[in-house]
Amino acid sequence: MLYHLKIRLGSVLLLLAALVSMSSFALDRTLIANDANNVMPLLVGHSAPNTTLQTADGAPVSLKALTMQKPTVLIFYRGGWCPYCNRQLAGLKDIESSLDELGYQILAISPETPAQLQAQKLQSKFTVQLLSDSKLNTIRGFGIGYYVAEETTAKYKTKKGVELNASDSSGHAVLPAPAVFILDEQGIIKFSYVNPNYKQRLAPELLYQAAKYSL
Repeated sequence: MLYHLKIRLGSVLLLLAALVSMSSFALDRTLIANDANNVMPLLVGHSAPNTTLQTADGAPVSLKALTMQKPTVLIFYRGGWCPYCNRQLAGLKDIESSLDELGYQILAISPETPAQLQAQKLQSKFTVQLLSDSKLNTIRGFGIGYYVAEETTAKYKTKKGVELNASDSSGHAVLPAPAVFILDEQGIIKFSYVNPNYKQRLAPELLYQAAKYSL
């Protein structure tokens, strides 16, 4: 009787272990999603990944080193070619001084190259710090990367003259679902907003309120 009970208990434990393993695999947030609607972003309470980005000058910089200095508003955008992204970044000027008074810094990350960021910076004179994640490590780490359909990639190139350069080993173009994360100095996510609809962005005033109550 006791022997059979031990066998059953062992079977249950093996089943539980298998379920946990399957659950962990299913929630691998670093996987690139097949489209924007299926991204699995990090949630409030999660830790930001310790990845390396590049400045517009091409210098490597640690995300952890940047965010441990002060609370951070972290914005992921598609690129300087995206009018919705440019409108979002331009709108930050309305709350930049208020965020600064609260002690925040603003970092904006895209999959564009440092050279592309440099051109964007010169053209638009953004005051936020633009960072390149052309290797997609940070975008993957936050769980917001997705593959762009080949017909969409072709349309961007032929109709808009936009060539999506960021891709993984598959060779398919990758973009981030537009997102906003608020981090404390320990890199803990205090607020997140991720919308697969690239036309909808978090309003500056709502972002300010979120930052204010995240302290």
